[in-house]
Amino acid sequence: MTDNIVSPLLSVNDLSIAFNQGKATRPVVNNISFSIFEKETLALVGESGSGKSITALSILKLLSPQQVSYPSGDIVFEGQSLLHAPEKTLRQVRGNKISMIFQEPMVSLNPLHTIEKQLYEVLSLHRGMRANTARSEIITYLERVGIKNAKNRLSAYPHELSGGERQRVMIAMAILTHPKLLIADEPTTALDVSVQAQIVQLLKELRNELDMSLLFITHNLGLVKKLADNIAVMHKGQIVEQNNRHRLFLRPENYYTKVLLASEPTGDPVPLPENSAVLMNIHDLCVDVVAKKKLFSTEKKRIVDHASITLHQGETVGIVGESGSGKSTTALAIMRLIKSTGEITFDAQPLHTLSHKKLLPYRSQIQIIFQDPFSSLNPRFTVEQIISEGLQTHTKLSKDERTQAVIEMMREVGLDPDTRHRYPNEFSGGQRQRIAIARALILKPQVLILDEPTSSLDRTVQVYVLNLLKELQARHKLTYLFISHDLAVIHSMCHQVIVMKDGKIVEAGSRDQIFNQPETEYTKTLISFMDKPLKRTPTPKTDVESQASSAEKPVKKKKSTNWSDALLMR
Repeated sequence: MTDNIVSPLLSVNDLSIAFNQGKATRPVVNNISFSIFEKETLALVGESGSGKSITALSILKLLSPQQVSYPSGDIVFEGQSLLHAPEKTLRQVRGNKISMIFQEPMVSLNPLHTIEKQLYEVLSLHRGMRANTARSEIITYLERVGIKNAKNRLSAYPHELSGGERQRVMIAMAILTHPKLLIADEPTTALDVSVQAQIVQLLKELRNELDMSLLFITHNLGLVKKLADNIAVMHKGQIVEQNNRHRLFLRPENYYTKVLLASEPTGDPVPLPENSAVLMNIHDLCVDVVAKKKLFSTEKKRIVDHASITLHQGETVGIVGESGSGKSTTALAIMRLIKSTGEITFDAQPLHTLSHKKLLPYRSQIQIIFQDPFSSLNPRFTVEQIISEGLQTHTKLSKDERTQAVIEMMREVGLDPDTRHRYPNEFSGGQRQRIAIARALILKPQVLILDEPTSSLDRTVQVYVLNLLKELQARHKLTYLFISHDLAVIHSMCHQVIVMKDGKIVEAGSRDQIFNQPETEYTKTLISFMDKPLKRTPTPKTDVESQASSAEKPVKKKKSTNWSDALLMR
Protein backbone atom coordinates (compact mmCIF):
# COMPACT_ATOMS: atom_id res chain seq x y z
CA MET A 1 0.00 0.00 0.00
CA THR A 2 1.42 3.38 -1.00
CA ASP A 3 0.89 6.67 0.77
CA ASN A 4 -1.18 9.27 -0.98
CA ILE A 5 1.04 12.02 -2.35
CA VAL A 6 -0.50 15.46 -2.01
CA SER A 7 0.16 17.66 -5.02
CA PRO A 8 0.86 21.37 -4.50
CA LEU A 9 -1.77 23.92 -5.47
CA LEU A 10 0.86 26.02 -7.25
CA SER A 11 4.30 24.99 -8.48
CA VAL A 12 6.92 27.29 -9.95
CA ASN A 13 9.52 25.08 -11.60
CA ASP A 14 12.95 26.34 -12.73
CA LEU A 15 11.39 29.63 -13.85
CA SER A 16 13.54 32.21 -15.62
CA ILE A 17 12.27 35.66 -16.61
CA ALA A 18 13.98 38.15 -18.91
CA PHE A 19 13.21 41.66 -20.13
CA ASN A 20 13.35 42.15 -23.88
CA GLN A 21 15.60 45.04 -24.91
CA GLY A 22 15.54 45.19 -28.68
CA LYS A 23 17.14 42.03 -30.00
CA ALA A 24 18.81 41.34 -26.65
CA THR A 25 17.32 40.12 -23.37
CA ARG A 26 18.22 40.98 -19.78
CA PRO A 27 17.72 38.17 -17.23
CA VAL A 28 15.93 39.30 -14.05
CA VAL A 29 14.88 35.97 -12.51
CA ASN A 30 17.04 32.86 -12.80
CA ASN A 31 15.79 29.27 -12.38
CA ILE A 32 13.65 29.70 -9.28
CA SER A 33 11.42 26.95 -7.88
CA PHE A 34 8.86 26.91 -5.06
CA SER A 35 5.52 25.30 -4.25
CA ILE A 36 2.42 26.33 -2.32
CA PHE A 37 0.04 23.72 -0.94
CA GLU A 38 -3.61 24.17 -0.01
CA LYS A 39 -4.25 26.37 3.06
CA GLU A 40 -0.53 27.22 3.20
CA THR A 41 1.17 30.62 3.33
CA LEU A 42 4.48 31.06 1.56
CA ALA A 43 6.37 34.32 2.11
CA LEU A 44 8.60 35.53 -0.72
CA VAL A 45 11.04 37.98 0.87
CA GLY A 46 13.91 40.10 -0.37
CA GLU A 47 14.92 43.63 -1.18
CA SER A 48 13.55 45.85 -3.93
CA GLY A 49 14.76 44.65 -7.29
CA SER A 50 15.23 41.04 -6.20
CA GLY A 51 12.49 39.82 -8.56
CA LYS A 52 9.62 39.21 -6.10
CA SER A 53 6.90 41.25 -7.81
CA ILE A 54 7.94 40.18 -11.32
CA THR A 55 7.58 36.57 -10.22
CA ALA A 56 4.12 37.25 -8.77
CA LEU A 57 2.93 39.05 -11.91
CA SER A 58 4.25 36.20 -14.04
CA ILE A 59 2.03 33.68 -12.23
CA LEU A 60 -0.99 35.34 -13.82
CA LYS A 61 0.95 36.45 -16.93
CA LEU A 62 0.16 40.11 -16.27
CA LEU A 63 3.40 41.29 -17.85
CA SER A 64 3.39 42.38 -21.48
CA PRO A 65 4.58 39.58 -23.80
CA GLN A 66 6.35 42.22 -25.88
CA GLN A 67 8.46 43.23 -22.90
CA VAL A 68 8.99 39.92 -21.09
CA SER A 69 10.07 36.44 -22.11
CA TYR A 70 10.42 33.17 -20.19
CA PRO A 71 13.62 31.38 -21.28
CA SER A 72 12.98 28.35 -19.07
CA GLY A 73 10.63 26.73 -16.59
CA ASP A 74 6.90 26.56 -16.02
CA ILE A 75 4.16 27.69 -13.64
CA VAL A 76 1.62 24.97 -12.81
CA PHE A 77 -1.68 25.65 -11.00
CA GLU A 78 -3.98 22.73 -10.12
CA GLY A 79 -1.99 20.55 -12.51
CA GLN A 80 -2.37 22.96 -15.45
CA SER A 81 0.39 25.09 -16.97
CA LEU A 82 -0.32 28.81 -16.73
CA LEU A 83 2.80 29.89 -18.57
CA HIS A 84 1.72 28.12 -21.76
CA ALA A 85 -2.06 28.45 -21.33
CA PRO A 86 -4.18 30.36 -23.88
CA GLU A 87 -5.59 33.74 -22.92
CA LYS A 88 -9.10 32.30 -22.57
CA THR A 89 -7.92 29.88 -19.87
CA LEU A 90 -6.00 32.62 -18.06
CA ARG A 91 -9.09 34.84 -17.94
CA GLN A 92 -10.94 32.02 -16.16
CA VAL A 93 -8.16 31.74 -13.58
CA ARG A 94 -7.51 35.46 -13.00
CA GLY A 95 -9.73 36.80 -10.27
CA ASN A 96 -11.75 33.58 -9.99
CA LYS A 97 -9.16 31.11 -8.74
CA ILE A 98 -6.16 33.39 -8.19
CA SER A 99 -6.59 36.97 -6.94
CA MET A 100 -3.96 39.59 -6.32
CA ILE A 101 -3.57 42.52 -3.92
CA PHE A 102 -1.21 45.06 -5.43
CA GLN A 103 1.36 47.10 -3.53
CA GLU A 104 -0.10 50.61 -3.77
CA PRO A 105 -3.90 50.74 -3.42
CA MET A 106 -4.10 54.42 -4.37
CA VAL A 107 -2.67 53.54 -7.78
CA SER A 108 -4.61 50.28 -8.15
CA LEU A 109 -8.02 51.76 -7.33
CA ASN A 110 -9.74 53.93 -9.94
CA PRO A 111 -9.80 57.51 -8.58
CA LEU A 112 -12.88 58.38 -10.70
CA HIS A 113 -15.15 55.60 -9.40
CA THR A 114 -16.76 55.06 -6.02
CA ILE A 115 -15.84 52.09 -3.86
CA GLU A 116 -19.23 50.45 -4.54
CA LYS A 117 -18.83 50.72 -8.32
CA GLN A 118 -15.36 49.16 -8.26
CA LEU A 119 -16.43 46.25 -6.05
CA TYR A 120 -19.60 45.73 -8.09
CA GLU A 121 -17.49 45.43 -11.23
CA VAL A 122 -15.78 42.38 -9.70
CA LEU A 123 -19.08 40.73 -8.73
CA SER A 124 -20.63 41.48 -12.11
CA LEU A 125 -17.68 40.17 -14.10
CA HIS A 126 -16.80 37.08 -12.09
CA ARG A 127 -20.04 36.07 -10.36
CA GLY A 128 -22.68 37.49 -12.73
CA MET A 129 -24.44 39.46 -9.97
CA ARG A 130 -26.80 42.34 -10.62
CA ALA A 131 -26.53 45.65 -8.81
CA ASN A 132 -29.52 45.15 -6.49
CA THR A 133 -28.21 41.84 -5.12
CA ALA A 134 -24.53 42.84 -5.20
CA ARG A 135 -24.91 45.72 -2.73
CA SER A 136 -25.57 43.52 0.31
CA GLU A 137 -22.64 41.29 -0.68
CA ILE A 138 -20.36 44.32 -0.98
CA ILE A 139 -21.41 45.65 2.45
CA THR A 140 -20.85 42.21 4.01
CA TYR A 141 -17.31 41.96 2.67
CA LEU A 142 -16.40 45.55 3.52
CA GLU A 143 -17.53 44.92 7.09
CA ARG A 144 -15.60 41.66 7.13
CA VAL A 145 -12.34 43.41 6.24
CA GLY A 146 -12.88 46.01 8.95
CA ILE A 147 -14.40 49.01 7.15
CA LYS A 148 -16.47 50.88 9.74
CA ASN A 149 -19.94 52.12 8.70
CA ALA A 150 -19.53 50.21 5.44
CA LYS A 151 -22.99 51.13 4.16
CA ASN A 152 -22.16 54.83 4.43
CA ARG A 153 -18.77 54.42 2.73
CA LEU A 154 -20.09 52.94 -0.52
CA SER A 155 -20.22 56.34 -2.20
CA ALA A 156 -16.69 57.28 -1.08
CA TYR A 157 -13.86 57.71 -3.57
CA PRO A 158 -10.37 56.27 -2.93
CA HIS A 159 -8.87 59.63 -1.93
CA GLU A 160 -11.48 59.95 0.82
CA LEU A 161 -10.18 56.83 2.56
CA SER A 162 -7.07 56.41 4.71
CA GLY A 163 -4.18 54.22 3.59
CA GLY A 164 -5.35 51.36 5.79
CA GLU A 165 -8.94 51.65 4.53
CA ARG A 166 -7.82 51.62 0.89
CA GLN A 167 -5.80 48.49 1.53
CA ARG A 168 -8.82 46.84 3.17
CA VAL A 169 -10.95 47.69 0.12
CA MET A 170 -8.31 46.04 -2.09
CA ILE A 171 -8.46 42.92 0.10
CA ALA A 172 -12.28 42.87 -0.09
CA MET A 173 -12.07 43.19 -3.86
CA ALA A 174 -9.62 40.27 -4.04
CA ILE A 175 -11.66 37.85 -1.89
CA LEU A 176 -15.09 38.60 -3.35
CA THR A 177 -14.59 35.71 -5.78
CA HIS A 178 -13.49 33.21 -3.07
CA PRO A 179 -10.11 32.49 -4.72
CA LYS A 180 -8.06 29.41 -3.95
CA LEU A 181 -4.84 31.42 -4.00
CA LEU A 182 -4.37 35.03 -2.91
CA ILE A 183 -1.19 36.85 -3.95
CA ALA A 184 -0.47 39.80 -1.63
CA ASP A 185 2.30 41.97 -3.08
CA GLU A 186 3.72 44.19 -0.30
CA PRO A 187 0.21 44.82 1.12
CA THR A 188 1.50 46.68 4.20
CA THR A 189 4.22 48.91 2.74
CA ALA A 190 4.13 52.46 4.18
CA LEU A 191 1.29 51.59 6.59
CA ASP A 192 1.51 52.34 10.30
CA VAL A 193 2.63 49.55 12.63
CA SER A 194 -0.84 49.23 14.13
CA VAL A 195 -2.49 49.05 10.68
CA GLN A 196 0.16 46.56 9.51
CA ALA A 197 -0.68 44.29 12.44
CA GLN A 198 -4.40 44.56 11.66
CA ILE A 199 -3.88 43.71 7.96
CA VAL A 200 -1.73 40.67 8.83
CA GLN A 201 -4.32 39.45 11.35
CA LEU A 202 -7.07 39.97 8.77
CA LEU A 203 -5.19 37.92 6.16
CA LYS A 204 -4.71 35.10 8.68
CA GLU A 205 -8.41 35.06 9.52
CA LEU A 206 -9.49 35.15 5.86
CA ARG A 207 -7.09 32.36 4.96
CA ASN A 208 -8.67 30.13 7.61
CA GLU A 209 -12.27 31.11 6.82
CA LEU A 210 -11.99 30.67 3.05
CA ASP A 211 -9.56 27.70 3.09
CA MET A 212 -7.32 29.85 0.98
CA SER A 213 -3.60 29.64 0.19
CA LEU A 214 -1.49 32.79 0.35
CA LEU A 215 1.63 34.03 -1.41
CA PHE A 216 2.81 36.91 0.76
CA ILE A 217 5.46 39.17 -0.81
CA THR A 218 7.32 41.55 1.48
CA HIS A 219 10.68 42.83 2.69
CA ASN A 220 9.42 43.08 6.29
CA LEU A 221 10.63 40.01 8.16
CA GLY A 222 8.71 40.99 11.28
CA LEU A 223 5.42 40.45 9.43
CA VAL A 224 6.65 37.20 7.90
CA LYS A 225 7.26 35.79 11.37
CA LYS A 226 3.60 36.37 12.26
CA LEU A 227 2.00 35.05 9.09
CA ALA A 228 4.03 32.61 7.00
CA ASP A 229 4.33 28.84 7.19
CA ASN A 230 7.30 28.67 4.83
CA ILE A 231 9.72 31.30 3.52
CA ALA A 232 11.66 31.70 0.28
CA VAL A 233 14.40 34.34 0.29
CA MET A 234 15.15 36.05 -3.05
CA HIS A 235 18.32 37.94 -3.93
CA LYS A 236 19.30 39.26 -7.36
CA GLY A 237 16.73 37.13 -9.16
CA GLN A 238 17.53 33.87 -7.36
CA ILE A 239 16.02 32.02 -4.41
CA VAL A 240 19.00 31.69 -2.09
CA GLU A 241 17.24 29.88 0.78
CA GLN A 242 13.94 28.10 1.45
CA ASN A 243 12.77 26.73 4.74
CA ASN A 244 9.92 26.65 7.21
CA ARG A 245 9.47 29.79 9.27
CA HIS A 246 10.82 28.49 12.57
CA ARG A 247 14.00 26.98 11.17
CA LEU A 248 14.83 29.95 8.95
CA PHE A 249 14.58 32.46 11.80
CA LEU A 250 16.43 30.25 14.28
CA ARG A 251 19.18 28.86 12.04
CA PRO A 252 19.49 30.75 8.75
CA GLU A 253 21.98 29.07 6.44
CA ASN A 254 22.53 31.55 3.63
CA TYR A 255 24.78 34.55 4.15
CA TYR A 256 22.28 36.97 2.60
CA THR A 257 19.47 35.68 4.83
CA LYS A 258 21.65 36.49 7.83
CA VAL A 259 22.12 39.99 6.44
CA LEU A 260 18.35 40.52 6.25
CA LEU A 261 17.81 39.24 9.78
CA ALA A 262 20.56 41.52 11.10
CA SER A 263 19.15 44.63 9.40
CA GLU A 264 17.33 46.23 12.33
CA PRO A 265 17.85 49.83 13.49
CA THR A 266 20.08 49.71 16.57
CA GLY A 267 22.12 52.02 18.75
CA ASP A 268 21.43 55.19 20.67
CA PRO A 269 21.03 58.77 19.44
CA VAL A 270 24.10 60.92 18.86
CA PRO A 271 25.26 62.39 22.23
CA LEU A 272 23.91 65.89 22.83
CA PRO A 273 26.42 68.76 22.84
CA GLU A 274 27.12 70.28 26.26
CA ASN A 275 24.96 73.27 27.24
CA SER A 276 22.77 72.80 24.18
CA ALA A 277 20.72 75.97 23.66
CA VAL A 278 17.14 76.18 22.39
CA LEU A 279 17.32 76.66 18.64
CA MET A 280 13.67 76.47 17.65
CA ASN A 281 10.43 76.78 19.57
CA ILE A 282 6.92 76.06 18.31
CA HIS A 283 4.07 77.13 20.58
CA ASP A 284 0.31 76.52 20.20
CA LEU A 285 0.56 75.59 16.52
CA CYS A 286 -2.86 75.08 14.91
CA VAL A 287 -3.76 74.13 11.35
CA ASP A 288 -7.32 74.26 9.98
CA VAL A 289 -8.53 73.00 6.61
CA VAL A 290 -11.83 73.45 4.81
CA ALA A 291 -13.81 70.27 5.36
CA LYS A 292 -17.05 71.28 3.59
CA LYS A 293 -18.12 74.16 1.40
CA LYS A 294 -21.66 75.36 1.76
CA LEU A 295 -23.57 77.95 -0.22
CA PHE A 296 -22.63 80.95 1.90
CA SER A 297 -20.16 79.48 4.37
CA THR A 298 -17.46 76.89 4.88
CA GLU A 299 -16.95 74.31 7.58
CA LYS A 300 -13.41 73.97 8.91
CA LYS A 301 -11.69 70.99 10.45
CA ARG A 302 -8.72 71.29 12.82
CA ILE A 303 -6.00 68.80 11.91
CA VAL A 304 -3.25 70.17 14.20
CA ASP A 305 -4.49 71.33 17.57
CA HIS A 306 -2.24 73.50 19.79
CA ALA A 307 0.99 71.62 19.22
CA SER A 308 4.09 72.85 21.09
CA ILE A 309 7.61 71.58 20.31
CA THR A 310 11.07 72.67 21.51
CA LEU A 311 14.26 71.83 19.58
CA HIS A 312 17.72 72.20 21.12
CA GLN A 313 20.86 72.50 19.03
CA GLY A 314 22.18 69.06 18.07
CA GLU A 315 19.03 67.32 19.35
CA THR A 316 16.72 64.90 17.55
CA VAL A 317 13.03 65.14 18.40
CA GLY A 318 10.83 62.36 17.03
CA ILE A 319 7.14 62.61 16.19
CA VAL A 320 5.21 59.33 16.05
CA GLY A 321 1.60 58.49 15.38
CA GLU A 322 -0.68 56.83 12.86
CA SER A 323 -1.51 58.17 9.40
CA GLY A 324 -3.79 61.18 9.72
CA SER A 325 -2.50 62.10 13.18
CA GLY A 326 -1.07 65.40 11.90
CA LYS A 327 2.66 64.60 11.82
CA SER A 328 3.43 65.72 8.26
CA THR A 329 1.03 68.65 8.50
CA THR A 330 2.91 69.86 11.57
CA ALA A 331 6.18 69.71 9.60
CA LEU A 332 4.73 71.68 6.67
CA ALA A 333 3.34 74.30 9.06
CA ILE A 334 6.73 74.71 10.78
CA MET A 335 8.27 75.25 7.34
CA ARG A 336 5.58 77.87 6.65
CA LEU A 337 4.52 75.90 3.58
CA ILE A 338 0.88 75.87 4.71
CA LYS A 339 -1.18 78.35 6.71
CA SER A 340 -1.21 78.02 10.47
CA THR A 341 -1.68 79.96 13.69
CA GLY A 342 0.58 79.99 16.72
CA GLU A 343 4.20 80.98 17.31
CA ILE A 344 7.20 79.67 15.38
CA THR A 345 10.51 81.00 16.70
CA PHE A 346 13.90 80.20 15.18
CA ASP A 347 17.10 81.43 16.85
CA ALA A 348 15.03 84.02 18.77
CA GLN A 349 13.46 85.30 15.51
CA PRO A 350 9.62 84.97 15.30
CA LEU A 351 9.08 83.43 11.87
CA HIS A 352 5.29 83.49 12.09
CA THR A 353 5.28 87.29 11.77
CA LEU A 354 7.43 87.42 8.63
CA SER A 355 6.20 87.83 5.07
CA HIS A 356 7.27 85.27 2.47
CA LYS A 357 9.91 87.68 1.17
CA LYS A 358 11.42 88.31 4.60
CA LEU A 359 11.23 84.61 5.38
CA LEU A 360 13.47 83.71 2.42
CA PRO A 361 16.84 84.14 4.25
CA TYR A 362 15.66 81.65 6.89
CA ARG A 363 14.62 79.02 4.33
CA SER A 364 18.19 77.87 3.90
CA GLN A 365 18.51 77.30 7.66
CA ILE A 366 15.49 75.00 7.90
CA GLN A 367 15.40 72.25 5.29
CA ILE A 368 13.10 69.26 4.79
CA ILE A 369 13.54 65.72 3.40
CA PHE A 370 10.35 64.07 2.19
CA GLN A 371 9.13 60.48 2.49
CA ASP A 372 9.43 59.30 -1.10
CA PRO A 373 12.78 60.32 -2.60
CA PHE A 374 11.69 59.43 -6.13
CA SER A 375 8.62 61.69 -6.21
CA SER A 376 10.44 64.56 -4.48
CA LEU A 377 13.27 64.66 -7.05
CA ASN A 378 12.65 66.32 -10.41
CA PRO A 379 12.97 63.50 -12.99
CA ARG A 380 14.02 65.98 -15.68
CA PHE A 381 16.97 67.33 -13.68
CA THR A 382 20.36 65.72 -13.35
CA VAL A 383 21.66 65.01 -9.86
CA GLU A 384 23.93 68.04 -10.09
CA GLN A 385 21.00 70.30 -11.00
CA ILE A 386 18.89 68.87 -8.16
CA ILE A 387 21.54 69.30 -5.48
CA SER A 388 22.68 72.75 -6.63
CA GLU A 389 19.21 74.24 -7.09
CA GLY A 390 19.18 75.75 -3.60
CA LEU A 391 22.60 77.32 -4.15
CA GLN A 392 21.25 79.25 -7.14
CA THR A 393 18.44 80.68 -5.00
CA HIS A 394 20.26 81.40 -1.74
CA THR A 395 23.87 82.10 -2.77
CA LYS A 396 25.88 84.06 -5.34
CA LEU A 397 28.31 81.27 -6.16
CA SER A 398 29.52 80.90 -9.72
CA LYS A 399 28.68 77.81 -11.78
CA ASP A 400 32.12 76.29 -11.15
CA GLU A 401 31.84 76.96 -7.43
CA ARG A 402 28.41 75.33 -7.35
CA THR A 403 29.75 72.27 -9.17
CA GLN A 404 32.61 71.97 -6.68
CA ALA A 405 30.16 72.28 -3.77
CA VAL A 406 28.03 69.50 -5.29
CA ILE A 407 31.07 67.24 -5.70
CA GLU A 408 32.09 67.75 -2.06
CA MET A 409 28.55 67.17 -0.78
CA MET A 410 28.09 64.00 -2.83
CA ARG A 411 31.30 62.63 -1.35
CA GLU A 412 30.12 63.51 2.13
CA VAL A 413 26.87 61.54 1.77
CA GLY A 414 28.62 58.59 0.13
CA LEU A 415 27.77 59.18 -3.54
CA ASP A 416 30.19 58.98 -6.45
CA PRO A 417 30.58 62.54 -7.85
CA ASP A 418 31.11 61.07 -11.32
CA THR A 419 27.41 60.12 -11.31
CA ARG A 420 26.25 63.75 -10.94
CA HIS A 421 25.24 63.92 -14.61
CA ARG A 422 22.78 61.04 -14.27
CA TYR A 423 19.04 61.31 -13.61
CA PRO A 424 17.11 60.08 -10.52
CA ASN A 425 15.67 57.00 -12.27
CA GLU A 426 19.22 55.69 -12.72
CA PHE A 427 19.73 55.34 -8.95
CA SER A 428 18.49 52.91 -6.32
CA GLY A 429 16.09 53.94 -3.54
CA GLY A 430 18.91 54.36 -1.02
CA GLN A 431 20.98 56.43 -3.44
CA ARG A 432 18.00 58.66 -4.22
CA GLN A 433 17.52 59.29 -0.51
CA ARG A 434 21.19 60.28 -0.26
CA ILE A 435 20.62 62.72 -3.12
CA ALA A 436 17.71 64.24 -1.18
CA ILE A 437 19.94 64.52 1.92
CA ALA A 438 22.70 66.17 -0.14
CA ARG A 439 20.22 68.67 -1.60
CA ALA A 440 19.11 69.69 1.89
CA LEU A 441 22.57 69.81 3.48
CA ILE A 442 24.37 71.74 0.75
CA LEU A 443 22.84 74.95 2.15
CA LYS A 444 24.35 74.14 5.57
CA PRO A 445 21.07 74.31 7.51
CA GLN A 446 20.81 74.20 11.27
CA VAL A 447 17.48 72.35 11.37
CA LEU A 448 16.58 69.37 9.20
CA ILE A 449 13.01 68.07 9.15
CA LEU A 450 12.86 64.43 8.08
CA ASP A 451 9.37 63.28 7.09
CA GLU A 452 9.37 59.46 7.00
CA PRO A 453 12.80 59.43 5.27
CA THR A 454 13.26 55.65 5.46
CA SER A 455 9.74 54.19 5.26
CA SER A 456 9.98 53.36 1.55
CA LEU A 457 13.46 51.80 1.85
CA ASP A 458 14.47 48.20 2.41
CA ARG A 459 15.74 47.40 5.91
CA THR A 460 19.34 46.99 4.80
CA VAL A 461 19.32 50.33 2.98
CA GLN A 462 17.50 51.92 5.91
CA VAL A 463 20.33 51.04 8.30
CA TYR A 464 22.86 52.79 6.08
CA VAL A 465 20.72 55.94 5.76
CA LEU A 466 20.18 56.13 9.53
CA ASN A 467 23.90 55.72 10.25
CA LEU A 468 24.62 58.38 7.63
CA LEU A 469 22.19 60.78 9.32
CA LYS A 470 23.79 60.12 12.71
CA GLU A 471 27.28 60.79 11.41
CA LEU A 472 26.22 64.00 9.64
CA GLN A 473 24.46 65.17 12.80
CA ALA A 474 27.55 64.59 14.93
CA ARG A 475 29.82 66.27 12.38
CA HIS A 476 27.70 69.39 11.76
CA LYS A 477 25.78 69.61 15.08
CA LEU A 478 22.53 69.37 13.15
CA THR A 479 19.11 69.51 14.80
CA TYR A 480 16.58 66.96 13.54
CA LEU A 481 12.80 66.85 13.70
CA PHE A 482 12.30 63.19 12.78
CA ILE A 483 8.82 62.03 11.73
CA SER A 484 8.18 58.30 11.52
CA HIS A 485 5.71 55.54 12.31
CA ASP A 486 8.58 53.06 12.74
CA LEU A 487 9.22 52.97 16.49
CA ALA A 488 12.50 51.07 16.11
CA VAL A 489 13.83 53.95 13.98
CA ILE A 490 12.59 56.53 16.49
CA HIS A 491 14.26 54.62 19.34
CA SER A 492 17.57 54.54 17.48
CA MET A 493 17.57 58.22 16.44
CA CYS A 494 15.73 60.40 18.93
CA HIS A 495 16.49 62.08 22.26
CA GLN A 496 12.90 63.30 22.77
CA VAL A 497 9.69 61.70 21.47
CA ILE A 498 6.30 63.29 20.80
CA VAL A 499 3.23 61.10 20.29
CA MET A 500 0.40 62.57 18.16
CA LYS A 501 -3.18 61.38 17.74
CA ASP A 502 -6.00 63.14 15.90
CA GLY A 503 -3.94 66.31 15.58
CA LYS A 504 -3.08 66.56 19.27
CA ILE A 505 0.07 65.79 21.22
CA VAL A 506 -1.10 63.13 23.66
CA GLU A 507 2.30 62.44 25.24
CA ALA A 508 5.83 63.84 25.13
CA GLY A 509 9.04 63.06 26.96
CA SER A 510 12.52 61.58 26.72
CA ARG A 511 13.05 58.49 24.60
CA ASP A 512 13.53 56.22 27.61
CA GLN A 513 10.48 57.62 29.35
CA ILE A 514 8.19 57.11 26.34
CA PHE A 515 9.42 53.59 25.55
CA ASN A 516 9.87 52.29 29.08
CA GLN A 517 7.16 54.13 31.03
CA PRO A 518 4.45 55.28 28.62
CA GLU A 519 1.55 57.03 30.32
CA THR A 520 -1.28 57.02 27.77
CA GLU A 521 -3.08 53.94 26.50
CA TYR A 522 -2.49 55.07 22.91
CA THR A 523 1.29 55.12 23.38
CA LYS A 524 1.19 51.73 25.09
CA THR A 525 -0.79 50.37 22.14
CA LEU A 526 1.72 51.68 19.59
CA ILE A 527 4.64 50.17 21.48
CA SER A 528 2.82 46.84 21.82
CA PHE A 529 2.87 46.44 18.02
CA MET A 530 6.66 46.44 17.90
CA ASP A 531 8.23 43.19 16.69
CA LYS A 532 10.54 42.77 19.67
CA PRO A 533 11.68 44.66 22.79
CA LEU A 534 14.27 47.34 22.15
CA LYS A 535 17.66 47.21 23.75
CA ARG A 536 20.10 50.02 24.22
CA THR A 537 23.28 49.28 22.32
CA PRO A 538 26.28 51.47 21.51
CA THR A 539 25.81 53.54 18.38
CA PRO A 540 28.25 52.20 15.78
CA LYS A 541 30.88 54.74 14.79
CA THR A 542 30.91 54.47 11.04
CA ASP A 543 32.51 56.53 8.34
CA VAL A 544 30.19 57.63 5.55
CA GLU A 545 32.68 57.13 2.76
CA SER A 546 33.64 53.66 3.96
CA GLN A 547 29.94 52.77 4.05
CA ALA A 548 29.51 53.98 0.51
CA SER A 549 32.50 52.02 -0.71
CA SER A 550 31.20 48.95 1.11
CA ALA A 551 27.90 49.47 -0.64
CA GLU A 552 29.23 49.73 -4.12
CA LYS A 553 32.71 48.12 -4.10
CA PRO A 554 34.09 44.73 -3.04
CA VAL A 555 34.71 44.25 0.66
CA LYS A 556 38.30 43.17 1.24
CA LYS A 557 37.53 40.92 4.19
CA LYS A 558 35.31 38.69 2.10
CA LYS A 559 34.89 38.17 -1.60
CA SER A 560 31.67 40.03 -2.26
CA THR A 561 30.34 42.73 -4.53
CA ASN A 562 27.32 44.07 -2.69
CA TRP A 563 26.86 46.42 0.20
CA SER A 564 24.66 43.92 2.08
CA ASP A 565 27.81 41.96 2.96
CA ALA A 566 29.38 45.02 4.54
CA LEU A 567 26.29 45.43 6.70
CA LEU A 568 26.68 41.97 8.21
CA MET A 569 30.34 42.74 9.02
CA ARG A 570 29.41 45.81 11.04
